[in-house]
Amino acid sequence: MYKEMDEQSLARYCSHRDRMAEDELYKRYAVRVNLLCRRYVKDEEEAKDLMLETLIQALDKIETYNYSGKGSLYAWIRRIAINKAINQIKRQRWKMVLMDFREHDNIPEPTEEEMITIPKEKLRDWIAELPDLRRTVFNLYCIDGYSHKEIGEMLGISETGSSSILAKARKQLKGMINEYLKGQER
Repeated sequence: MYKEMDEQSLARYCSHRDRMAEDELYKRYAVRVNLLCRRYVKDEEEAKDLMLETLIQALDKIETYNYSGKGSLYAWIRRIAINKAINQIKRQRWKMVLMDFREHDNIPEPTEEEMITIPKEKLRDWIAELPDLRRTVFNLYCIDGYSHKEIGEMLGISETGSSSILAKARKQLKGMINEYLKGQER
């Protein structure tokens, strides 16, 4: 019964503290939320903790969820997860790694053909290696689709600061990609 339940009904049953519905919500969303949290925090255990905190908060606040079409329950949970990840990162006081990017200023852009040859796992690993603030801005802008204005408001930085941090993240990634491509040529 619960497996076939649409998300609006699932949320309604969860709001009545139906244990089976809560278990189904966990089964449906735990993996996706964990993967989302892993994009923001490097440590697997920390990501798992954030995922659990997210789902617990979602269940605690499920009565505030408003159905707005298919996929809206995950979108609502996703927003909770992103906020939790950002708060976690803020608590860690942005472990910034200062790097000299002048050496990377003239790195050529990889071609589309070159990008296709790079395994997705490798790209995920490189994104995970970015310093916390760069990784967060990159994820929010490039993957989650937030504007620099929204990112600035979330992180307590200026819109220009968000744009600048993204540029540094892209330069760092471009350097990693080019190093990888050089190694493939050998």
